[in-house]
Order: sequence, then C-alpha cells, then structure tokens
Amino acid sequence: MNIVIIGAGGHGRVVLDILHAAGEHHVVGFLDANATLHGRRVDGVAVLGDHHLLNELKTKGVSGAVVAIGDNGVRRAYSTIVETAGLELASAVHPSAQIARTARLGRNAVVAAGAVVCAHVQIGDSVILNTGCIIDHESMIGTAVHICPGVRLAGHVTVESGAFVGIGATVIQGVRIGFDAVVGAGAVVIRDVHPMSTVVGVPARESKAAPSASEFETLLMTHDDPRDPMYQPAGTR
Repeated sequence: MNIVIIGAGGHGRVVLDILHAAGEHHVVGFLDANATLHGRRVDGVAVLGDHHLLNELKTKGVSGAVVAIGDNGVRRAYSTIVETAGLELASAVHPSAQIARTARLGRNAVVAAGAVVCAHVQIGDSVILNTGCIIDHESMIGTAVHICPGVRLAGHVTVESGAFVGIGATVIQGVRIGFDAVVGAGAVVIRDVHPMSTVVGVPARESKAAPSASEFETLLMTHDDPRDPMYQPAGTR
C-alpha cells in the first residue's frame, strides 16, 4: 500500500531502508514536525509537511503510516494520531530478520536487519526491535518498547510498556522489566527491574529509583494499568 513515514530523522532513514529492502509498501514521503525539513528530500524521499497532512493524504490514496520516532512516548502518541486519521498502522520488517511462525507481531512495529524473534514471542504495537537483537522463546514485549541493537533477551522475559533496553544489554530468563524503565547499555540484568527506574552495570543495579508508592498509585488512577505488557492508553485500539 501507499504509506508515509512519520519522522525524518535517523530512525526514519533506517525505516525507509527497511521498507525499500522489503519491497512491500510504496513510500510516498516523510512527515516531520520540524518545519525546516519541509520541502527537502531525505535519501531521495520528500518531506511533505507535518502530521496535519494525514487527512489530505488519505484522500490522495495514502492508506497507512509507519511512525519512525525513537522516543517511546512520542511514538505511541503519533500512533494514536494516525489511527484517528483513519490510516492503517503499518510495520517495517527487514527481510534479513528471522521471525518464528508462532511469534505475533503488533502494528507499527519496526524489526531491523538481523533481528531474531523466536517461538511464541508476543510483540506489542509500536515496538522497535533494532539491529541484531535476539528475543528468545515465549517472551512478551509491551507497547512502545525499544529494544536496541545487539540486545539479548532470554526466554520468558517480559518487557512492559514504554521500557527502553539499551544497546548490547543482556537479560536472563524469566526477568520482568517494568513499564517506562531504562536498562543501560551493556547492562546484564539478573533480577526484575522496577517500573520507571533505571539500571546500569554488570550485574545491573539501580541508578535511578522507581517512584514512591503514592506516586505509583496516582499513575494507576489516571491510566490503564501499564504493568500489562500489552498495555495501550485508552482509545488507541
């Protein structure tokens, strides 16, 4: 189908390359909030304007979009905008990625070159599985997670919504990474990571603590439960 890429930065260029390699969709152009890019070309593809063009583009035969923005929260927000405009959330999967037949891939997923997704893995919407990462059997990756290049997740790992797992990190089997948590580059995670905390090092230890109990309860009062690995904000499905 005819699609646009939202985000004309570095990640947008990666997504464009993946789509060209896959040959599944035709990229009409980029959309980007940075007005200085409008009218320019990125790797030969025009930056048409910003997301306010979505409705107009739909009337011209564009039926889908990939949100190519690295920030997890911003990527999730733009996914909602795409759906509100009535366009399909497309995925970009590099042909060199290996995805098991029993794995399940959400919408607006980006699976980069050399990624390996093993049996019975569940991948939520708006997830980035970056270059050369490995997601082993029966793991669950929540909405708007970014798994960076070279990450290795063992079997039965759960990564909750909005979490970021840094380049080259390793997570042993059965560990749970809490929502909006950050795992630092090269960390080796051998125990659960609290929601909204940051862990670094070998073995990984907290460098930024999770919110207090009262802050956490306030968050749950104003959102669907983000501890659900397939969590999405209300109205995005």
